[in-house]
Amino acid sequence: MHYLVTGGSGFIGSHLVEHLLKNGHSVINIDNFDDFYDYKIKVKNTLESVGIGQEFKFSNKSHDIQKLIFETSRKKYQLYYQDIRDKNGLEKIFQKHKIDQVIHLAALAGVRPSIERPLEYEEVNVKGTMNLWELCREFKINKFICASSSSVYGERKTIPFAETDSVDHPISPYAATKKCVEILGHVYHHLYKIDIIQLRFFTVYGPRQRPDLAIHKFTKLIFENKKIPFYGDGSTSRDYTYIDDIIDGIMKSIHYLETHDDVYEIVNLGENEVIELEEMVSILESHLEKKSAKKILPVQPGDVPKTNADITKAKTLLGYNPSTKFQNGTKKFVEWFLRNAD
Repeated sequence: MHYLVTGGSGFIGSHLVEHLLKNGHSVINIDNFDDFYDYKIKVKNTLESVGIGQEFKFSNKSHDIQKLIFETSRKKYQLYYQDIRDKNGLEKIFQKHKIDQVIHLAALAGVRPSIERPLEYEEVNVKGTMNLWELCREFKINKFICASSSSVYGERKTIPFAETDSVDHPISPYAATKKCVEILGHVYHHLYKIDIIQLRFFTVYGPRQRPDLAIHKFTKLIFENKKIPFYGDGSTSRDYTYIDDIIDGIMKSIHYLETHDDVYEIVNLGENEVIELEEMVSILESHLEKKSAKKILPVQPGDVPKTNADITKAKTLLGYNPSTKFQNGTKKFVEWFLRNAD
């Protein structure tokens, strides 16, 4: 099969690309190597995802990405340095390749930055996604998986969070863009018969995790004997989901779309295991065999107090069955971090 993956050089995307290639599929990766964090991380992700372990000699971003495109170009993999806001640029890619299904993971991520840059988040997350749907409509591609987020649930007090819960009260621009995309997805399904699964990811972690996310950030700071930013009293909690379980959920969603028609579904992908901030730090300390120093800070605007996925639908519809407990997943992450520590 021929898959187009947006954001295929990011954390989740690079793992998905790696999995698809290992299973003999063809992959078109669209990524704009956004400056949200160091582009060199995405270069390394890309090399690992296509099975190239060589040492990459960096010079400057433009040169490095062109070099990366050349070095990774092969029969079953093609990388495009492309912004999803640019519909004309996307159209050239759609014209050039046979595409059986789109897995759309690209987005401007992060709750807190979205409060500072809401218009940019709307442009990338909403307009960029609509550009892809418009091209799917034009090129008769009717299978589409889209990354949503647990942040759409906002400050719900009732847990676990189910797909049937109201999500009309997001508390950050990021969450609002994800909710908007879910609504617009139903429009494209209804009008143009594009089969869509919207996957609400719950706090994904594991090797290659973005350095701005808590587990990676805290691991690095504890390792370096620096203070960690500790928001609130430590009682905030997350449904942390290991990357291998997320990839399994995406692959099962791909299969479901390939074997079913007239599909529009919203599905939680979580671990259904809630870990408080205080416990998360304690577990990382045990893996690193170091104690942390905390800088106590107030709870940040836009952050939800708790996430907890009801994964009944994912299990029933897709056969999803997450198997990585937090203790084991964080151990694998810390081992990866230590291997890659400068």
